[in-house]
Amino acid sequence: MSTPVDTPGTTVAQRIAQALPRLTRSHRQVADYVLEHPLQVATLPIDELATAAGVSVATANRFARALDFDGYATFRAELVRGFESLVAPVERLRGNLEHPSTVAEVFATALDESRRNIEATRQTLDYAACEAAVERIGKARSIYIAGFGASGWLAGLLQHGLDSSCRDVRLLPGVSGVTHAARALTHAGPKDVFIGLTFPRYLTDTVMLTQIAREQGCGVIALTDRPTSPIAPLADVALYCQTETNYRPNCETSVLALVEALTSAVALQVPDAVQSARRTLQVLRPWLHGANGLPRIDGIAARTAGTSDAAALNGTAKKKKKASR
Repeated sequence: MSTPVDTPGTTVAQRIAQALPRLTRSHRQVADYVLEHPLQVATLPIDELATAAGVSVATANRFARALDFDGYATFRAELVRGFESLVAPVERLRGNLEHPSTVAEVFATALDESRRNIEATRQTLDYAACEAAVERIGKARSIYIAGFGASGWLAGLLQHGLDSSCRDVRLLPGVSGVTHAARALTHAGPKDVFIGLTFPRYLTDTVMLTQIAREQGCGVIALTDRPTSPIAPLADVALYCQTETNYRPNCETSVLALVEALTSAVALQVPDAVQSARRTLQVLRPWLHGANGLPRIDGIAARTAGTSDAAALNGTAKKKKKASR
């Protein structure tokens, strides 16, 4: 099971340990709850902590003062420190709920956020890194892709986009869990490429698999949000994507746009790209609505260059009409 990378609130824990001998019974009750649920407490206002710990609001506030904080707000701010990337989405959601918007306003804001994130990603993109990523992918014997949580869906779309252009593209997340993914990477080597996708809140599964791929000698490509991301230092090539949003942990729209740009660039670099696309069409034709009337493709070209599907269908129809006469 995927778990976020935790940074314990050690300062608060140390203060609790130092103050423990002089804490009252009710204060120790709050202390026990804080030590067991530091991340959860970092997101709670004082009344919710009091309820969760089974004490009064006044007791919760006195507990903070017993730890030599000015009050609960200062105590909570100290607890949050180190949890910023994990707590931020909850705090943004709390702020939005305190200032409710209409459905129309939320739609407009969310769409505008997506537009801004895509534009910011485009403006800050390192095109030398893009060239390097496309080159590595094009030369790879096998491509391993990993992403978990929301990034798992994006990893699947990346695998889908690369599959028609590359010989062997493997999506590591699956029903067997992360241990199966780790086992698969033991067969990887310097001729292969690993692509990891992770965004706040970063998941340890992706970080660990990136480390394994690095140790195996794979070329490592990171799709992430910033140089401080835990997989950025492990990557040979990093493509950064802005994902800021007020409503969710990340804006996936900008990541999807980057994925589509990457797969498009790879597709255009594939030798005989047109013939490859035609072969794919031939394989998929039985499942394409309205395509059963298309003339069969011989593996490379079904018609003369420049003839559209519509023209081919019209030609077939005319021949049938003449024959019926």
